Amino acid sequence: MVHKPWMEQRVSEMWKRQSADDRRDIDRVRDASRIERIVGEHVALKPKGREYVGLCPFHDDHNPSMRVVPSKQIFHCFVCAAGGDVLSFVQRFHKMEFPEALEYLAERAGITLERRQRGAVGAEDGPTKRELIAACEAAKEFYQKALRGPGAGETARRVISSRGISPEMVTQFALGAAPDDWEGLSRALMRTGQREATLVGAGLAKRRESGGCFDMLRHRLVFPICDRAGRVVAFGGRRLKDEDEPKYLNTPETALFDKSATLYGLHLAQRSIQAQRTALITEGYMDAIACHQAGFTNAVATLGTALTAGHAGTLRQTCDTVVLLFDGDDAGRRAADRAVGVFFAERLDVRIATLSALTDAKDPDELLKRPGGAEVFRRVIAEAKDLLEYRFARVRAGLAGGGIAAVSRAVEEEIASLVEMGLRDVEPLRQTLIIKRLASVAGVEESLIRRMVPAGRRGAVGGGAPVQSVQKHSEVELPTDGGGTLSLAEELLGCVLCEGALWRLMGERELDAISPGEQRHETLKRLAQLVMDIGEDGLEPGLDAVLSATEDEPVKACAVRLAQRLSVQTDGIHERLRAHWDGCVGRVRAGAVRLAEGATLAERLAEIKRVKTAQGADRRVLPRSG
Repeated sequence: MVHKPWMEQRVSEMWKRQSADDRRDIDRVRDASRIERIVGEHVALKPKGREYVGLCPFHDDHNPSMRVVPSKQIFHCFVCAAGGDVLSFVQRFHKMEFPEALEYLAERAGITLERRQRGAVGAEDGPTKRELIAACEAAKEFYQKALRGPGAGETARRVISSRGISPEMVTQFALGAAPDDWEGLSRALMRTGQREATLVGAGLAKRRESGGCFDMLRHRLVFPICDRAGRVVAFGGRRLKDEDEPKYLNTPETALFDKSATLYGLHLAQRSIQAQRTALITEGYMDAIACHQAGFTNAVATLGTALTAGHAGTLRQTCDTVVLLFDGDDAGRRAADRAVGVFFAERLDVRIATLSALTDAKDPDELLKRPGGAEVFRRVIAEAKDLLEYRFARVRAGLAGGGIAAVSRAVEEEIASLVEMGLRDVEPLRQTLIIKRLASVAGVEESLIRRMVPAGRRGAVGGGAPVQSVQKHSEVELPTDGGGTLSLAEELLGCVLCEGALWRLMGERELDAISPGEQRHETLKRLAQLVMDIGEDGLEPGLDAVLSATEDEPVKACAVRLAQRLSVQTDGIHERLRAHWDGCVGRVRAGAVRLAEGATLAERLAEIKRVKTAQGADRRVLPRSG
């Protein structure tokens, strides 16, 4: 092959650095991890022809815009441009580094990875995410061992027994005990090589001003808190002495643990939630465990905080209905009011279940321990009220007996509250139903309520975090210009991604045409370089090979988008792809003849314009969802 100047400056060194063992590991793991199964465990997917569709978890998606393509083992979102293979999905969804994602999928598939060389972390470096996770896992094992021992373990076992928690639940939720010792965990973990900085970074210990550190949890029954992948990221502790405060204590938020986006027990409940399309939300560890023990395995719990927009987004990806289990007291009513603000604009059926309507039990844990408690609990869930019905029932009660001025003021306040929560932004049908219901409650004409809703759009979700913005296409430099037309270099590159065997048909002119120097965006330049690196190694640089060869997520997303665009353009038919390829090659060679020696600048510009006109704009490509 003729040496080219652009080959001197490589932008895709990852392929060269990977050993044969690394590439074998990646291929084995990808082959054993069907993307539709992995994605389907985290996002509700529905079949659509040969593909699956679902809500994209990487932006605030309300209309399914993510496609999963089993035949190509890829996913892609037409809105935020997220895309890649199963490793890309796991990395983005669980916020893992590439080695973590590979190990996670390998463990699921029962694959033992071949040795991978890692750079050593110096003592002066801060703890990595993998080190923090390893420290949390070691802490979990320490607490479990302590639960089997004397002292705090014995006390914790008595609490477990008195609360009726079965041995199976102790194992399933990995319960443990923290010794009555200021440094019990810290000493034990540092003896095994854990660094003080790692323990502090994982939230397991806190530094003393005088030096050293002390344990965050002491003399407590311990509840490991896991992320959706089942990795321990934090711990909760219930006091074993009545005089200790607070009664429940969580380790602090860390690089691993975001309390406002984490639901206790979700890693155990998510499959049941997806199967039933319903999630039960309780207010504590004990309630969630009691639900699972009684067979209600779709239950999770908040972590001592009110429900947040982060929780709502997580639930939206996995179910259609959410049942919130609140106490019937003032605190429960306030929690229900806050939940309205969080879930108001979500496309979820949200229901409020209060135990006080059918039982004097103060919480699910107490109810489910009673004879026949499971049946009563089932009735509580069945009789749960729609979230807005629950709210409007309270509005109706407040209007009863009021004078004209009081009723008018209350209705105006309710409208203002609903607008603040996003009434103007919900889909028209839902908005109409809400307005109709409020008009019925207030006893006035629907048109009057509608006129009272201010025009325009609100700024932010009332009571919640700002909606996550959709990633702009320019951030991943998609292979399309403002007119929706691919360049000739992008057409050729997309064909090769669709069918790697085309690489062997490329001559010098085609190689020049797809070189990084011919690409319009930085991400495309890196993609083109990677394709050429793979081809020069004697392999076919199709989409599978490209996704296996890089950890560069923008490059992966760009490759998926470009391959999908050419696939749509040629209807996924091999013969049409080859015909399209032949046409592109013809244009390359025709252009080379016309731009032979002696061509003026005007002639070159005219030829470029001619080629672009000949390509035309294909509006079928990169279709938008909806």
